[in-house]
Amino acid sequence: MQIPYILISLAVIALILILLAIFLRKRVKPGQKLSVLTAISFAFVIAGIIFGENRILGYSFMGVGVLIAIIDIILKTKKK
Repeated sequence: MQIPYILISLAVIALILILLAIFLRKRVKPGQKLSVLTAISFAFVIAGIIFGENRILGYSFMGVGVLIAIIDIILKTKKK
């Protein structure tokens, strides 16, 4: 019963990461490093995948990671 939810969530996360990579590829200079918020959000998403067996914990980590990534994107767009 949990497998379809996990597969759907992984597919959505993969789609978001692919779109984000395409978007950032056009805007990021070759030598530019990741921001601190980007690294933290990436760590939360990876932790959500690792702790995917516990649905509440896994989805919570993923949600926090996506939320931090969105905040980072908003801060970067306002900065420019």
